[in-house]
Amino acid sequence: MKRILTLAAVVLAFAAVSSHAADSKLTGYISDTMCGAKHMGTGAACAKKCLEGGDKPVFVDSASKTVYKIDNPDAVKAFWGAKVDVSAAVDADAKSVHITNIAESK
Repeated sequence: MKRILTLAAVVLAFAAVSSHAADSKLTGYISDTMCGAKHMGTGAACAKKCLEGGDKPVFVDSASKTVYKIDNPDAVKAFWGAKVDVSAAVDADAKSVHITNIAESK
């Protein structure tokens, strides 16, 4: 019985990891926690100023207007205020993303 429970726990752990393993391709903006989706595309200077002042960066999905916390904020520092295309692991429950690839959107 103990062996079955241990095996079940291992299988569930791998299932949880694999459900977050696939990256999603998203287009949006790197904004700040205070303004979020308010400026979408028009507030790059404001976002940069707020981020330089200590706000945390967030990713705003252009399609859904959803604001996501960024798990690895150092990955986006060169793109503050910019429209970007990202590959990211999305955690919808926590409304967060872990960005694995980022490029300025054309």
